[in-house]
Amino acid sequence: MGDSSVNTGMGPHISPDGAQKPIHASFLSQLRGKLWTMNTTMQKFGYPGSLVKEHHHWCVLLRPQQVTLGSLVLAAKSDATAFSDLPPTAFAELSIVITEIEQSLRRFNPYDKINYLMLMMVDPHVHMHVLPRYAKPQSFDATEFVDAGWPGPPDLKSAPVLTDKLRKNLLWTLQLRMSGES
Repeated sequence: MGDSSVNTGMGPHISPDGAQKPIHASFLSQLRGKLWTMNTTMQKFGYPGSLVKEHHHWCVLLRPQQVTLGSLVLAAKSDATAFSDLPPTAFAELSIVITEIEQSLRRFNPYDKINYLMLMMVDPHVHMHVLPRYAKPQSFDATEFVDAGWPGPPDLKSAPVLTDKLRKNLLWTLQLRMSGES
């Protein structure tokens, strides 16, 4: 894992050998960056506990209601409430993130189509629902996921109830796929 002697600048750290070590200052800036970039929309979708992968401007989150297997939320980390209010660097990064999402979801469970829904009617900050679409029912951890809207618009009210164990397994599996691992 990490070096137990890493110093994060926030005060003392107890290493596994019981010795107090100062904490490295870069940890504070990383922590501040994470705390300061969380908007209420990200919170509603479970950040940081639902985090699949974080980028500079974007977070890929596991969607709490799995309308289709592998449903995600792609949330901007800013407080922007209009897509056009995002900085140009967020748009440049978006291309990279979208490619990564699509490749990762294909490695996880090949989809027939993929939908991006940017509604922002209830949750105000820029985000989109990423819904892989399937012509046939899919299974993960002995749970069946049916794309009730196929071949039309997704049925956002149709989703199996996820147990905590199933949610954690799905999150972990998607994190592995997003990291490039099998």
